[in-house]
Amino acid sequence: MTSLINEVPPAPSHIARAHFDALLAFETDCWDTHASLQSGADDFILLDVRSSALYEEGHIEGALNLPHGKMTERRMAEYPTGKTFVVYCAGPHCNGANKAACRLSALGLPVKLMIGGITGWLDEGFTLVTGKE
Repeated sequence: MTSLINEVPPAPSHIARAHFDALLAFETDCWDTHASLQSGADDFILLDVRSSALYEEGHIEGALNLPHGKMTERRMAEYPTGKTFVVYCAGPHCNGANKAACRLSALGLPVKLMIGGITGWLDEGFTLVTGKE
């Protein structure tokens, strides 16, 4: 008996590898972001793209607050070049990080979405800080 899992057969390995490699080019996760922050890595800028009120209620330490609607060419020119922007929002139920990634990539900037957002961060057992930047 064939399971529902294999009702549609898995992709050939070379196609699956290309697919999953592509996902990693667009996304990072909470664990890798946390480890990178803890190690002092300086090749990325973490952006919380929620409202300033939500940011002040609780955000990832080291994250800067920049709602996606304020991501303009002029504003983004204030950031150092050569860094990858990592964007997050509330969680899987929120598309703010996707909107931010669209804006940043339209401006020609390297960007990855931190999957899970605040919800994923807390699910991993990591903490938030409160207040302004």
